[in-house]
Amino acid sequence: MIKLIRYLLLALDFIIGSVLGLLIGLVRPFHPTNSRWCAAIYAKLGLPIIGIKVHHRGVENFPKDRSFIVVANHQSNWDLFVVGSIVPDRTVSLGKKSLKWIPLFGQLYWLAGNVLIDRGNAKKALEAMDITKTALTKKRTNIWIFAEGTRNHGKNMLPFKKGAFVTAIHAGVPIVPVCTSSYLDGFSLSNAQNPDAIVKALAPIETTGMTKDDIPALMERTHALMLEQIKDLDAELANQGASKQA
Repeated sequence: MIKLIRYLLLALDFIIGSVLGLLIGLVRPFHPTNSRWCAAIYAKLGLPIIGIKVHHRGVENFPKDRSFIVVANHQSNWDLFVVGSIVPDRTVSLGKKSLKWIPLFGQLYWLAGNVLIDRGNAKKALEAMDITKTALTKKRTNIWIFAEGTRNHGKNMLPFKKGAFVTAIHAGVPIVPVCTSSYLDGFSLSNAQNPDAIVKALAPIETTGMTKDDIPALMERTHALMLEQIKDLDAELANQGASKQA
């Protein structure tokens, strides 16, 4: 019964969030802050429905005087609520071109100024990267990228794709790793209350002076740093859970 009620409430959240997001997009189409507002609407309504309490850490690490690229781990579609609650100002994301055709959500995603990539077309993907560089260097817009390229289902992190790192070096902007604890462990819509989650922004990693030869080392460094931090966050939540049961 709890699961059914949640699905009904989530459907209502989707409709409300999409309609409000579309109105925002129509009033000021492609504005870089639209995406943050839409994410906040979905998260504000969605988190209580799915029963997850999110704790934010390190928001002061988002630079306020320059553009940057967020590199985040991607666990599931629930990231729309969990990670969407910490999206900084003037931040858009990269998404598959096919998202544009999802009723309501796809249209607001496009109007929110997010960058759509045709991953099956190398030429179009490169053009999208040029658009991304322009947004970073000339429009003071930040880019949010799930560097794994797909969902990891909460089982550690998959290897990173190099697009975020190529773009960061090409544009000369820092990378801000954002780590989310493994909230899928024990998660179920049938639970009255699901485990807490921690979303933590780490200190920026500078790319000034780097070249394409530095990409593999930068990817490895970022991946290792995030994986270690996620394990620490998971251990912290596990200890808190053990303390509550004691």
